[in-house]
Amino acid sequence: MNIQTQNTRTLLITGGAGFIGSNFITYMLENYPNDRIICLDKLTYAGNLANLLPITEHPHFRFVNGDICDRDAVYQLFEEEHPDIVVNFAAESHVDRSIETPELFLQTNLLGTAVLMDACRNYGIHRYHQISTDEVYGDLPLTRPDLFFTEQTPIHASSPYSASKASADLLVLAYHRTYGLPVTISRCSNNYGPHQFPEKLIPRMIVNALKEQPLPVYGNGENVRDWLYVIDHCKAIDLILHKGRSGEIYNIGGHNEMKNIDIVRLICTELGKSEELITYVADRKGHDLRYAIDPTKIHTELGWLPQTSFADGIRKTIQWYLTHEEWLNIILS
Repeated sequence: MNIQTQNTRTLLITGGAGFIGSNFITYMLENYPNDRIICLDKLTYAGNLANLLPITEHPHFRFVNGDICDRDAVYQLFEEEHPDIVVNFAAESHVDRSIETPELFLQTNLLGTAVLMDACRNYGIHRYHQISTDEVYGDLPLTRPDLFFTEQTPIHASSPYSASKASADLLVLAYHRTYGLPVTISRCSNNYGPHQFPEKLIPRMIVNALKEQPLPVYGNGENVRDWLYVIDHCKAIDLILHKGRSGEIYNIGGHNEMKNIDIVRLICTELGKSEELITYVADRKGHDLRYAIDPTKIHTELGWLPQTSFADGIRKTIQWYLTHEEWLNIILS
């Protein structure tokens, strides 16, 4: 992107030690060397300082270990740093975990979002950006490949996770209308790339295949997802922060629809592993069939399109995991 800015900005990135957040912080420090970035992260199982090792000594970076649900701590951080922009990546995001403990997801994803927006109201910001998900739309039938999620698609959440994210989106829009808070929301398709926690499909299959362990696939593996390389996502968020209209939602999709089983087979091929490692397990409760995003709005208004094909992205991702064994050992421990 390389949109250089004259004035130094302070960005508060919540959940910045996680997969997408750490990639975004690294991207922003590389492209905006004058900006100051504060990372607030609770360091749960999915957030790890190992994701931030390359930038921990950067003069314009500060890490704060904290919880977005802790109102006193969040307000104190705002008083100290006076951020111009807040980007909220902080979320519990694993569907299976949300089925087991829904309350935890409501606490972080909804109430934590409310704390952040209250802080933004009290201390003032130029933009609050909410990282959401295409899962708030529910799913699409496998028999209708012509259908896509647009920003006008009604919310139809299927899991406690997606319901908590949809609730947060509605709250963000309510704060915009009620209080005039300058907000934007992005709803992205499935991300993949470096630093992803190995509970998600792609890194889990890579790690298991490398260890010659079973590759568990839900149901028959026919569920379809739209895959987005994480750096393409970072570029889209950057554009929204610069050019996005306040109060608007932007869908970010990869135009890379793949069946889960085809991804697993591709990983086996790339790693030279036998497909006999694939095992089929009982399907997830309420498992969504197909996600597919129409990114026309962000392309038309902001000029964004994904630049990484799935073929290139999956090879880069596999290569990253092959060459970062130390990171993997830290995460798995």
